[in-house]
Amino acid sequence: MITGGTRGIGRALAHRRLAQGDTVVTVARSAANGERFLRESAEHGERARFIAADLSTLSGMRSAIDAVAAGHPGVDALVLGANDLTPRRAVTEDGFESVLALYYLSRAVLARELRTQLERTPQPVVLNLSGPGITQGGVQWDDPQLTRRWSGLRAQLQAGRANDLLGPALARQGGRTRYVVYNPGFVDTRPYVGMRQPWRVAAELAAAAFAAPPDRAAAAIGALLDAPPEPGFSAWRRRGRDNRRIDPALRTFDAADAERLERLTLDLLAAVD
Repeated sequence: MITGGTRGIGRALAHRRLAQGDTVVTVARSAANGERFLRESAEHGERARFIAADLSTLSGMRSAIDAVAAGHPGVDALVLGANDLTPRRAVTEDGFESVLALYYLSRAVLARELRTQLERTPQPVVLNLSGPGITQGGVQWDDPQLTRRWSGLRAQLQAGRANDLLGPALARQGGRTRYVVYNPGFVDTRPYVGMRQPWRVAAELAAAAFAAPPDRAAAAIGALLDAPPEPGFSAWRRRGRDNRRIDPALRTFDAADAERLERLTLDLLAAVD
């Protein structure tokens, strides 16, 4: 299962795994992108599947979880890649700041709710595509919805550091599932439709000149899916065509902060329920 699986790295990874004989379920908001993915994957028949769901909403998360649970008793790998750049602060139908909802909360909910399906497979792995190794930013404990000082960069950095902490928080559940946070580096995932000008033009030019193609990142990710690393939690970054482990002692993986984030997450979700 790949969230954000119809564009960029997720799309490249989906096509690679289909070519290797896997069944791949992609989840994304855009039905048009999903239909394109299915057309591109027609030769693989029913092994290529698409679920249309807005993962920035709790109803969308639930519909994706229910669809996967109903159709797939076991999930070998859950790749969490859904994220959007946004030029201004937005609030979802559940009252969540939109970057926090999509980039962090959807990942926390899916990883927890699909644990039963994961634990039924021989080497289950959850791979969270984010930015481990980056130490800028952090969870704004007193204002996680960023109501006072929002910027696109600040929102992305907060959600990224929350994903760093999600790995050790999930690993505390025990079981056989490996939890990996993964930094793919600078990858060409154009177009950057959510960026304001002139930053969008600059990003497009930089991607064209310096970024790695999505398929290179997908190949490196595939190595971790084929041989999930021990222990329960680990952090990695792509270096060229290889993967390098990130020091788990970085402050961004602090166990006490992971527990604090888990409590905050449960409080945010309970406020909606």
